[in-house]
Amino acid sequence: MIATNTIHKKATEPEKRRHTVNACKLCAPLGASMVFKGIRGCVPLVHGSQGCSTYIRRYLIGHFREPVDIASSNFSEASAVFGGEENFFKALDNISSQYRPEVIGIASTCLSETIGDDLEMLVRHYRKSRSGSAVPFLINVSTPSYRGTHMDGFHAAVKAVAETAAEKRPRGKHINIFPGFVSPADLRELKRILKLFSLDYVMLPDYSTTLDGPGWDKYHKIPEGGTPLDKLKMLGSAAASIELSSLPNCGMHDGESAAEFLEDEFGVKAYRCDMPVGVENTDRFLGILSEISGEPVPDELQEERGRLIDLYIDSHKYFSGIRAAVAGGEDFAISTVSFLEETGISTILCGSGGESGKMEKIIIGINPGIEAMQRADYDQIDRRCQELKPDIIIGSSKAYPTSRQLGAPLIRMDFPVHDRVGAQRILRLGYAGTSNLTEAIANAIIEVKQDSSPVGYKCI
Repeated sequence: MIATNTIHKKATEPEKRRHTVNACKLCAPLGASMVFKGIRGCVPLVHGSQGCSTYIRRYLIGHFREPVDIASSNFSEASAVFGGEENFFKALDNISSQYRPEVIGIASTCLSETIGDDLEMLVRHYRKSRSGSAVPFLINVSTPSYRGTHMDGFHAAVKAVAETAAEKRPRGKHINIFPGFVSPADLRELKRILKLFSLDYVMLPDYSTTLDGPGWDKYHKIPEGGTPLDKLKMLGSAAASIELSSLPNCGMHDGESAAEFLEDEFGVKAYRCDMPVGVENTDRFLGILSEISGEPVPDELQEERGRLIDLYIDSHKYFSGIRAAVAGGEDFAISTVSFLEETGISTILCGSGGESGKMEKIIIGINPGIEAMQRADYDQIDRRCQELKPDIIIGSSKAYPTSRQLGAPLIRMDFPVHDRVGAQRILRLGYAGTSNLTEAIANAIIEVKQDSSPVGYKCI
C-alpha cells in the first residue's frame, strides 16, 4: 500500500509542463456531436475549420465502425479574420438542401470562439434572413476545447437541447433519462430495464441505432433512429429526470446540468445516480426507478443480480491480489473504480484528462489508498504505471502501449476503442453489463497465467 501522504502529493501537485503527450481526453465538439447523433433526423455542424470535423469523424468512425457525417462551416483564412457568418449561413443552406434534416445541431470550436463569433446571434440572424422558408430546428452549443473535454462538450450539448426544445406542458407520467457517454449496447440495456418497470421515457441522447445500426441495402444520408424532436419537447413535462453521472454540475461552465435546469425551470424532480456499474450502483439506480414507478424491482432483474453475485464468487480467487490501473473519462473512471472495490481487485491508480477538478475527492471517498491523477495525459499515466506496475489496465485503446510494455492485459471499455471490432456493443451497465465486465477481467487474468505458465495448460 502506498502511503496516503504520498498519494495526495502526487495527485494534488501535478508535474508542471507546457505540453500534452497522447491526451487522455478528446475535443469538446466531439462530445456535442455524439449528443446530436442521438437525435432523430439530426445533422451535426461544427462551426470552425474542416480539420475539426475530420478529427471528429475519424474517432467516431474508428470506434463505432459506422458511416458518420459531421458537417463543417469550413473556415478559411478570411473567415478567421473577418468572422464566419457567411460560411455559417452557407453551411446551413447546404445541409438543408442536401440532407433535408429535421434538426441541425451546431457546436462551436476553439477557432470560432477565439475570433468572437456569437453562435446565438448567428442563429437568430439566419432564422430572420430565411423567414418564409422552411428552416430545420436549430440547436447551438458553445464548445471550445480550451475550456473542456469531450465529456464537458457532451454534457453541455445535452443541456443545450433541453434549453432549446423543452416546452411547458401539463405534467406527464414519463421520465427523462440522461445516460451520459455510454455505448449503444448500454443504451439498449437501459431501455430494456425501463421497459421492465413499465416506464415511458425520453432518452437524451439515444444513438443506440444511429451509431450501431443494421447493414443497409442503400445508403442513408441520415441513419434511422434517435430521439424524435416531438419527444424532446416533452422534457419539461416529465415526472422526473435521472442523470447518470458521478460529477455534480457537469458541463462546460460548471453550472446547471440538464436535469437541474429542468428542475429549476419546469419543476421536474431531478435524481443523480452514479453510472450503474457493479451491484451497489445498479441497486441504487433500480431503487430510483422503483420509487418513481411505484413498482418493485422485477424478478428478471433480481435473478440477474443473483447470477452476478455468483459470478463474483466464482471469480474471487482470480481477483485476489490483483492490482489495477484505470484511465479514461471521469464518469467512466469513477464507476469502474467503484465496481472494482466490490470484486476485491485493488485499484492503485485512477487517471483522467477530465478537468472538473472533482474526481480526486470522489475517488478518495471510495478508497483513500487510491492515487488519483486529474488533468493527466497518457504519457503521465504511463510513467506512473511503469513505477507502480499494475497487473491489469482498464481503459481505451490509447492505453495499449503501456499495456504492451508492462505485459499487463488491457480491458478495453472506454472511448475510443479503435484496435478491436465491436466497441459499439461493449455492455457494462446494469447487472448484465457488470457480468460482462467481470468475465472480461477474469478471463484476461486467466489467459496471462496460462501464457506465462512454465508447465503449460491442458484440460483433463
